[in-house]
Amino acid sequence: MKRTLLIIVVLAVASVGVLYSLPKIVVNTKTGQLSESKEASSSSSDTTSKVAPAAHSTALTQSQQNEVKRLMNIYQTASSQASKVKSATELSVWYAKEKRFDSSAKYAETVAVLDPTLPNIMAAGDRYYDAYGFATNEKQSNELGEKTRKWYQKALDKNPNLVSAKANLAMTYVSTPNPMQGIMLLREILEADPTNELALFNLGMLSMRSNQYQKAADRFAQILKVNPSNTKVRFYLGVSLAQLGKKKEALEALELVKKTEQDPTIQAAIKELEQELK
Repeated sequence: MKRTLLIIVVLAVASVGVLYSLPKIVVNTKTGQLSESKEASSSSSDTTSKVAPAAHSTALTQSQQNEVKRLMNIYQTASSQASKVKSATELSVWYAKEKRFDSSAKYAETVAVLDPTLPNIMAAGDRYYDAYGFATNEKQSNELGEKTRKWYQKALDKNPNLVSAKANLAMTYVSTPNPMQGIMLLREILEADPTNELALFNLGMLSMRSNQYQKAADRFAQILKVNPSNTKVRFYLGVSLAQLGKKKEALEALELVKKTEQDPTIQAAIKELEQELK
C-alpha cells in the first residue's frame, strides 16, 4: 500500500438481524492491524465528532434544551408511580433519539427499578449497551459495561432464552480480565442456533480485533448465505478480504455495498478502501 489508511466506523445500535452495534475500529491497510481507535476514544477528536454520536459530544441546541426542560418538569412533578414511569420512559426515548446514550440509559434504569417488567429490564440493558458502545474512556467503559451486564443478567434470570441479551452481554466481557466468558456465551448461542446472525457477527468482529481475518471473513460469509441483503456485514467482509490480500474479492464485496448502503460513514470508508485496493 502507498499509504496508511485509517477507517473509523461507528454505527448505532439497532435491532437484531438488521443493524448491529459495531465497535470503534481503525483499519490500517499498511500493517494489516485492526484495533480500537485512539482518536475514537478521545472526546476532543475532530474525526470522531463527525462519525461517533457520543452521549454528550455536542451541546444541546436551544430547541433541545427547551424540550428537555419540558420533559424534565413533567418527570419531576409526576405524582404517581405510573406517571413517573411514563415520563421517565419519554425522557429515555428522547435522549436515545438525540444520541445522548448515557442519559437515555439513566432514565431507562429508573423505569426498570420502578416497574421491573421484562420489557423494561431489557430496555435498561439495551440503553446501557448503547452507551457502552460509545464510551470515551476506560473508566466509563468499565462502568457502563458493568451496568449493561447487571440489567441483561436480570433479563436472562427471567428468560434464559433471550438471545440478544446474551449476545450483547457477551460483548461487554471482551475488555474485561475474562474475555473468554464472552466468547463462550456466543458459542453457546451458536450451539443452539448455528445461523444466529448476532452471535456470528459478534464473533466475526472479535476475530477482526485479534487480526484473525480469515475467521472473520468466514463468519460474515456465513451470515450472508442466510441474509445476503445485509450490507453492513458485507462491508466488513470486504474489509476482512482486503486485509487478507484478496483485492478482487474485496472490491466486489465493496461494490455491492456501495450500490445500496445509505450510511455516509460506510460510503466514505469504501471510497478510501477502493483507492488503496485499486
